[in-house]
Order: sequence, then C-alpha cells, then structure tokens
Amino acid sequence: MQQALYGEHGFYIRERPRGHFRTSVVASPAFATAVLRLLVTVDEALGHPPTLDLVDVGSGDGLLVTQVLRGAEPELLRRLRITAVDLSPPPGDLDETIRWTDTRPDEVTGLVIANEWLDNVPVDVVEQTPDGPRLVLVDPQTGRERLGDPPGDDDLRWLERWWPLGSTGRRAEVGWPRDEAWTSVIVRLARGLAVAADYAHPVDNRPPYGTLTGYRDGACVPVIPDGSCDITAHVALDACAEAGERAGAISTTLTTQRLALQSLGISGARPPLTLATTDPGAYLRALAQASEEAELIDPAGLGGFGWLSQWKGVP
Repeated sequence: MQQALYGEHGFYIRERPRGHFRTSVVASPAFATAVLRLLVTVDEALGHPPTLDLVDVGSGDGLLVTQVLRGAEPELLRRLRITAVDLSPPPGDLDETIRWTDTRPDEVTGLVIANEWLDNVPVDVVEQTPDGPRLVLVDPQTGRERLGDPPGDDDLRWLERWWPLGSTGRRAEVGWPRDEAWTSVIVRLARGLAVAADYAHPVDNRPPYGTLTGYRDGACVPVIPDGSCDITAHVALDACAEAGERAGAISTTLTTQRLALQSLGISGARPPLTLATTDPGAYLRALAQASEEAELIDPAGLGGFGWLSQWKGVP
C-alpha cells in the first residue's frame, strides 16, 4: 500500500484526487467557509496571536486552503500563515502566499485540518484463522491474496484493544500506523486545534470483513496495489483520539461531519419561496448553495464522516 500510493510511481505522486473521487472540499465551497469559521474560533481562543497557522495535511491540489485564503478578512490575512502539506508537487496556479511542503511544520499555533488523510495512511490487513490471525499478503500486479505469517506484537496489541477479530474469516485493518500519524500532528501542535475528518467506525461496530477499497475515475475498482488506483480504508478515529491524548491533547470531541458542520452554520436549509418572486436570481443562488450544503451534511454520505477534534495548549 505504501509503494502503491507513495512510491516512485505511486498513485498520489502521479495523480490529483479530484478526478477520481468526490471530497467535501470539491462538493462545495461551503466546506471551506466552515473551516474559515473554525479558524476564527481558534484565533479567538488563542487570543489573536501575531502569527496564526492554518495547516492542511494531505492538501491534494490545495483547493481548501485556496478557498480559505480568498474568504479571509484582511485583519486575519495579515497574521495568517498557510501551509499545505502533500507529497505531490504544488499546482501551477497556487497562490504565492501558501507554503507548499512535503513535511508537517515543526511547530503550529492555530488550526490543523486533515481532511481524508488518515484513510490513506498505509495499513496491513489481517484475517482470523483457526490458528489465530495471519497477515494478508497481496500480489502487487494481480491483487491475488494469500495468508502469510502471524502479525507482530505491535499489531496484536492494537487488535486486542481496538479491533478484536472474533470468528474465523473475519478481517481487520491494523490501525496503529494511523495512530502514529495523528500523534505526529498533535506533538507539533503547540497551541490550537487539530481536526481529522474521515470515513470512520467505532470499536463496538467494526466492519467484520474490513473496508479496504480501490477508487479510480470516480468508481470502485479491485484493490490492486500497482499504483493505478487509490487504496483507502476507514479509520478507527477512537484509537487515534486516545493516541492524541497520550501526545498531549487536553480536550477531545468525536462526532459526525453532519453535527460538526451544522455547529459551524452549514444548515442546507432551503431559501424561503417568497424570495423566488422578489428576487428570482438570488433564490436560485441560495437554492444551489442549500443543495451543496445538504450534500456536505447528508448522514448517508459525506455527513456520515467522523470528525475528531483535539485541542492543545488552550485553557
């Protein structure tokens, strides 16, 4: 999975995600509006520091930070330092005030957003057998699978705590690499808020056969790790939350994107019909925005994403 996504000819080194699957950022500029409102909240909580960071981990093509930059008020812009973190090269039209890097900043005071990043942090898959769990091995050219050796001690400890396998044939995606990835975000957060938004499941309702999926050109495809497709698996955000607390987070919220965005003013409410008669153009624009917002908070779609929010260094 590491080689297929991030190797020399890996999917994310060669491709921009926008053409292959729909994200909240692509679905509507309202997502960036919500992030900007959250950034303002963080700024107030920090007492308006002279430099306020916005770090977008797994920035893709930089669309989120570009939209936030366009919507920010001048006073905030004077103090705002935007960093887009991604392994792919920056887009040619990226605003020169946005720093593009392939590594996370050493210290952050402000807001870190990791939107659909953790689901692409590579994991191993294990399957329960009558003799205990075994690693699932994959031919990188054909996707053909076979069972290998037992997982290591780190894997077994994580599985026991976060994803007990149960009966023969059940599978799990071993999530401690995601925990470590999230920890690397929290330890760099000096003061502020870190948010991870992703496909997720809780410890009391893990999918019995895992969630490993391939995407290409907007469609699900066989999970063949040859670099031709995205490979993703849902995230145990509850495990990441505990890892974040061990790394120094002082306040944790686990919720859904629907509830999180609603708290930030994204309602999906239709405009009043009276507006259609007084100002038809404004009504159509408001109706289009309501439709976009409704997609963001749809509990059967993007609104069903998990949102993990953790503060650090704030009373």
